[in-house]
Amino acid sequence: MNRRTLLTLPLAATAPLSAAPAAPSPGTALCLNEDNSHWFFTRAGQQQYTPGGVASFVDQYAGTQVRELILSANSQRTSFASKVWDPIWLGYDPKGPDSQPLFASTAEAARPGARKWVDTAWRLHAAGIDPYALWIARARQRRISPWISMRMNDLHNVDDEKSYMHSTFWREHPEFRRLPWRHLDWRDRAFDYSNAAVRDYHFRLVEEYCERYDFDGLELDWMRFGFHFAPGKEEEGSELLTAFMQRTRRLLDVWQKRRGHRIALGARVPSRPHTALALGMDGARWAREGLVQMLTPSPFWASIETDVPVEMWRRLAGENVTLGVGLELLIRPYHAYRPLETNSLETVRGAAASLLSRGADRIYLFNYMDSQTVMADMENYPALLRECGSAATLAGKPRRHVVTYADTQAPGEASNAQLPKSLAAGQWTSFRVHTGPALSKAAARFNVEGAAQLTVRANGVECPAAGHIEAPTPGPATGFETFRLPARLSHWVILDVQASSPCTIHWVEIAGA
Repeated sequence: MNRRTLLTLPLAATAPLSAAPAAPSPGTALCLNEDNSHWFFTRAGQQQYTPGGVASFVDQYAGTQVRELILSANSQRTSFASKVWDPIWLGYDPKGPDSQPLFASTAEAARPGARKWVDTAWRLHAAGIDPYALWIARARQRRISPWISMRMNDLHNVDDEKSYMHSTFWREHPEFRRLPWRHLDWRDRAFDYSNAAVRDYHFRLVEEYCERYDFDGLELDWMRFGFHFAPGKEEEGSELLTAFMQRTRRLLDVWQKRRGHRIALGARVPSRPHTALALGMDGARWAREGLVQMLTPSPFWASIETDVPVEMWRRLAGENVTLGVGLELLIRPYHAYRPLETNSLETVRGAAASLLSRGADRIYLFNYMDSQTVMADMENYPALLRECGSAATLAGKPRRHVVTYADTQAPGEASNAQLPKSLAAGQWTSFRVHTGPALSKAAARFNVEGAAQLTVRANGVECPAAGHIEAPTPGPATGFETFRLPARLSHWVILDVQASSPCTIHWVEIAGA
């Protein structure tokens, strides 16, 4: 079976289990993740919620390249009326003020926003409306494959022990945290999956998802937030997470017989295979053993990652898995870079064109939502959904290939960031940029701190200077020094750069069409 069609599951609940998957529409290769709070925040204040009005949210993705709509329904609490976890509205008084006990620890300015999520979810529940059931049904009607995504270790707001977002289980069991003796940052307060009680607590929600919703696939999102064991315990923890995946796959096998159609299992893991393994997430093994049907190497949050090693993942994971690559909304060349900016259509085109050419089966959009959490040029959102899942629809369009970095490292692991790079007078350095298909009229762009003149070669060929330009959004406020590249460069481009005097390079990209 072609891996690109591996996840093309029957879209009707009545399809027989043995039925071959229907071929996807040409060029459809996007997954889109809708998080567990966005819709509730942004649709707050409606006087009346109707099933049809709630379901219509899905309609904007019909006719696009979105093949899987992946609905995240929980953080530490659920956005639906769970019977095994705390719903987000537990403790909420709809007639009370914003200062009521549920929100008392939340900063005063943030309380109205927090209440929007809680109140909307509560009102839907009071009206007998389950948005996830409606979205799943509407997605099938629109020939989009509906998935549920479960966040396995969400840590939003853990610096506030009393936040409305936290579960009773997390609050009452500090002994189950990854590093209970240290509160250096959010990762210390993650659940430690070496505890059987933690694994069983999370598996109960897996069971409830299966009982409650008729989805095509269940994704276990191990990247929210990606740290599940105490440092040094990850190797033995890897066996525990693999056992959890095996347990989940067995449960889905039971439910797909009951539902009458296949149910896929997916997983989001760190972008680098060695990092994933070092953190206890052996995604390649899960794929080889047939536990997962979709594997999504992803950055965490801090930046889109334009150099995910897709070829290595394919060699390790094998051919019998749909390999998605997660694209985050933010873009930074290195961790300390400021200001924070979001991607544009052209920077997403660049990342997608490169990753598809390297063998990705899906481009997985995380945090690319229809409002509030949005790309820099939101007017191009429809184009993003119709172009960025296929090499054919990307061909000939302007795109930017920005050097970024992997934002997730295991404890003690070195960063792979190429930037910032400080050069002495006369010093050479090199940058690796993957462009995918050949670009026409391409240019290398550098943001340089200092008065140095650069000498630039691309794959050994000297590149003439083309002057200073203002940077498009996203990009550095001080603009770019540009250099014309040889015609028809493609795939790996090595930029060798020499500085005439001391300087620091903060941003590198290749742009063209």
